[in-house]
This record gives sequence, structure tokens and C-alpha cells, in this order.
Amino acid sequence: MTQLRSVCVFCGSRHGTDPAHATDARAVGHAIAAKGWRLVYGAGDVGLMGEVARAALSAGAQTMGVIPQHLLAAERGRTDVGQRVITESMHERKKVMFMNSDAILVLPGGAGSLDEFFEVLTWRQIGLHEKPIFILNTNGYWTPLMQLVSNVIDNGFADPSLRDFVEIADTVPDVMALLSARLG
Repeated sequence: MTQLRSVCVFCGSRHGTDPAHATDARAVGHAIAAKGWRLVYGAGDVGLMGEVARAALSAGAQTMGVIPQHLLAAERGRTDVGQRVITESMHERKKVMFMNSDAILVLPGGAGSLDEFFEVLTWRQIGLHEKPIFILNTNGYWTPLMQLVSNVIDNGFADPSLRDFVEIADTVPDVMALLSARLG
């Protein structure tokens, strides 16, 4: 029996200003379903998070939504996900999402998405996991982030191997090809 692969998607609880972000979020949800993978996400029905989830659910994907109690109202926590976990804190949310996934995919987002990205990157850097981390760089959104990572390395605050822990792609087909190469 083949193990169900799960992709944790970190992304914005807002749509942002570029309509391509929502278009790509929906495409990611559909692509996860088409691969027969499970979507692990923040359980909200707002912003890019809601776009990914609605697309995945409408295409028949299994889903796991993880949301802290204090965000149930603000993020309009979905109740129609395959599995729903309500946590006590944001930290517990990230941990549950991470522990229930085989790979991490970061879409455009704000401070929360940055926090999620840097936490899993730091865990990887210090050897707590070897899960692949991917970034969907829609219209160059995350280019400044990768420049920051390079700056950290160039200034001696991280080993150049830090860059190797993240794979970046500019399009949904390209990021799905990277995910498929790692997850099968």
C-alpha cells in the first residue's frame, strides 16, 4: 500500500495586490489534488489559504486543516476539511502542520508566512529534519527573501548550505515538478 503524501502549504491569509497570487494558489490546490496528495494547511477560508483549500477540496483532495482556537473567527476556520485540528497556539499549529507533512511549500504571504518559512528553515539548518522546502516565487514575490538569505550567508551568519535547503520555482508547473521529483 502506498503511503499518502502530504504537502504543507504556508501562505497568506490575505489575497495581496497581485491577482496572480490567487490564481497560482488555486492552481496549487488543483495540482495537489491531481497528484493524489493531501493538503495540510492553516484551516482558514480567507486569502490565499482559502483559495488553495477551496481548489483542493473541489478537486477531491484529502485535507488537514490546523488552526489555533484564537483564529477560528478571524480566519473563518473551515469545518468541511477531511481532518481538522484546533490548537492552543500558533507554535503548536506550525508544529502539527509540519509533523503531518512530507514537504513544505511556501506561497506569497505576510509576516505569518515568513515566520513559518524561517521556523522550518531553521529546524532544517540545525538538523531537526530533512523535509524539502519549496518556494513558489509568483511574479518574483519572494526574490527579496532569497536576496536576504544570500546576504545572511555573505555576511557570515550562515553557512552557504543554507541556500541548498530551499528550492525555488517561478511557476506552478515548475514547483509541482520539483515536488514530484521529491515525493514521487
